[in-house]
Amino acid sequence: MKTTALTIALLLGLVTGSAWAQSNGAKPKDKAGSVPEASRTTSAAGPTYVIGADDTLHIDVWKEPDLTATLPVRPDGMISLPLLNDVQAAGLTPMQLAASITEKLKKYLADPRVTVVVTQMNSQRIYVTGEVLHTGAMPLLPNMTVLQALASAGFSQFANTKGIYVLRVENGRQQKIPVNYKQLVKGEAMGQNILMKPGDTIVVP
Repeated sequence: MKTTALTIALLLGLVTGSAWAQSNGAKPKDKAGSVPEASRTTSAAGPTYVIGADDTLHIDVWKEPDLTATLPVRPDGMISLPLLNDVQAAGLTPMQLAASITEKLKKYLADPRVTVVVTQMNSQRIYVTGEVLHTGAMPLLPNMTVLQALASAGFSQFANTKGIYVLRVENGRQQKIPVNYKQLVKGEAMGQNILMKPGDTIVVP
């Protein structure tokens, strides 16, 4: 009898505890013991990034799932959105594009709230060629230096790290900018650790 009474008491305690948790709005927790959060779309670009062709954008219209979409910027710089059809995206920052879409949606929605996130930066690229492990195009990240780009590309065993140079076209003229990798990694000649610009080509002989 004592065992039966103890079992009943334990069951009542569990039921009471569960009811208390529900009445106090307890939220379900994940395996790590933390309250799960809704997934968020993270931006690959900073607020001053200028959108270009081939970039991928996530357009979020608050409480309007039919108008929310992830889509690429076409070669002509436009994106296609429900209700609005073609909208100019290239040449604008994410905030400028959000403001433009918001203004256009006011014809259809009482209080549109739009967020634009760049999920893939494909329009701004640099190129690496020569004695590297990864040749070809590379996404140009914000404030990327030549040293960071070389670290991503890697060197082959035959690389001449003293003879590296960057080819850059400015005002229609091509420049050849020398880069001595061995000096850079020693903290010397840091003026050669230039910021990369769209279209730059790093040559590793």
